[in-house]
Amino acid sequence: MKKLLLAAVLGGIVLSSFAATPVRIETSMGNIDLLLDEQKAPITVKNFVSYANKGHYNGTIFHRVMDGFMIQGGGMDAQMREKATDKAIVNESKNGLKNTVGTIAMARMPAPNSATSQFFINTANNTPLNYKGPTPAGAGYAVFGRVTAGMNVVNAISKVRTGSKGIHSDVPLTPIVIKKVTVFKTQ
Repeated sequence: MKKLLLAAVLGGIVLSSFAATPVRIETSMGNIDLLLDEQKAPITVKNFVSYANKGHYNGTIFHRVMDGFMIQGGGMDAQMREKATDKAIVNESKNGLKNTVGTIAMARMPAPNSATSQFFINTANNTPLNYKGPTPAGAGYAVFGRVTAGMNVVNAISKVRTGSKGIHSDVPLTPIVIKKVTVFKTQ
């Protein structure tokens, strides 16, 4: 019991010295809790938090779902209309965080510094998405946090039936709605 208590106290010390932002994504299939890494991805976390606090994510969907790869959302409504976004941010993929199971990263266009509001949660260890070098092909995708609870929800979303809608493929046949994203204040 003393060892457990000591581990909890030491764990509290480690957590309190780590700049992290807790977030909850409420979806039509359940909640996903995240811890965002402000130290290693400050620009990306600030960007995600800004969109969340403005209500941008409310009513968007997970519009791209690929079992054994990732689930992507944060930019389209249920009719697959893209929402307006703020200016693109700098790609922080060189931060040392890897695209492993349960991490959240920014989606982007082929240009490295093109991420806006869309994000994805990895359902596999996606090594090809990690930073490899300063070229566009090696730029990678910026990881900025990890799932702390609700990975069962992420996995359930990854298994839904998908099809095509317009020019988009891997779209869930029944929309998976992001009802709300809540950022919890830290001290």
